[in-house]
Amino acid sequence: MRLRSGVFASSCLLVQALGVALFLRGFFPVPVRSLPGREARADPPAEPAPPGAGMVSNWTKIPPPLFKKVVIVLIDALRDDFVFGSKGKQFMPYTTQVVEKGTSYSFIAEAKPPTVTMPRIKALMTGSIPGFIDVVVNLNSPALLDDNLIWQAKTAGKRIIFYGDDTWVKLFPKHFVEYDGTTSFFVSDFTEVDDNVTRHLDRVLKREDWDLLILHYLGLDHIGHMTGPNSPLVGPKLREMDNILKKIHISLLSKEESSLPNLLVVCGDHGMSETGSHGGSSEGEVHTPLLFISSAFEKRSGPLAQPEHVQQTDLASTLAIGLGLPISRNSVGNLILPVVGGKTMREQLRFVHLNGFQLSRLLQQNTLAYEKALFK
Repeated sequence: MRLRSGVFASSCLLVQALGVALFLRGFFPVPVRSLPGREARADPPAEPAPPGAGMVSNWTKIPPPLFKKVVIVLIDALRDDFVFGSKGKQFMPYTTQVVEKGTSYSFIAEAKPPTVTMPRIKALMTGSIPGFIDVVVNLNSPALLDDNLIWQAKTAGKRIIFYGDDTWVKLFPKHFVEYDGTTSFFVSDFTEVDDNVTRHLDRVLKREDWDLLILHYLGLDHIGHMTGPNSPLVGPKLREMDNILKKIHISLLSKEESSLPNLLVVCGDHGMSETGSHGGSSEGEVHTPLLFISSAFEKRSGPLAQPEHVQQTDLASTLAIGLGLPISRNSVGNLILPVVGGKTMREQLRFVHLNGFQLSRLLQQNTLAYEKALFK
């Protein structure tokens, strides 16, 4: 009898251990990773030779950039309906006009849980999908060692300026030629935390000594935490953001030359739930707007269609092509094709070729049976 009880107890413990292991395997999945070390990157694929006898292609380098200057405005906790819904029409008239009738492309970017800031910045800049373990280090982020867009830009000699949430400064400690970090700790601060970003704008927009400008505004997120998405404070904050986007857009247009256009990207890291929180997988938390605004795009006409859904991880690949940089080797994102739709078909095929080559290498390095399946 005692032996049977011992066997039963041992079986229960074994089942419990297997259950915990299964849960941890699902909750903290093994990330998709390429070969260790940035030096493991292979050369980009050569362009397929053009048709015709005796014709040879030597286009084996990364294509040149499509944009001269790029400004990324990340508005923390910006839900898609804050831009594309009734609040956007009421409180963000300039942005709405650009979306509906301007030279822009609009998307709804889907963020994967956990919908907190640090993992979302990682996803935006690496194109990979962070795990729930990142929630633990969200407020004390170590330097990001994975291949990413910021590292690639710095390596290529791009001059990067950052103002906003100091999570970026912790993730990329030696990448910015100029920065001013703001803390997200004081959630009752709706005003100064954003004013400390905006105060740099007039000066930096007049300068020519930068290639990539990143702004991360926290005020809307703080309002959500304190009073929720339906708070009367949301409208004025959206109007403030609209005026900032207007100032940046007009400045970029005024400085354009005949060689290359500029690009303004507007996005959120995550949204917010109906109670103003985030971290989960509700529709309000995972759906964020993603806008590409540039004179390189055709002016919109006709009725506005529902924005297409893309993955948040697609931004890293798309910006890499736009800046003339290699795609981060751990990226699982796809090139957002409308952004390069104005280029020739041959150039578009080259961009897709680069994206496909990078994804193929990532697949090979993470699937043991890849070659067997390939040649069956």
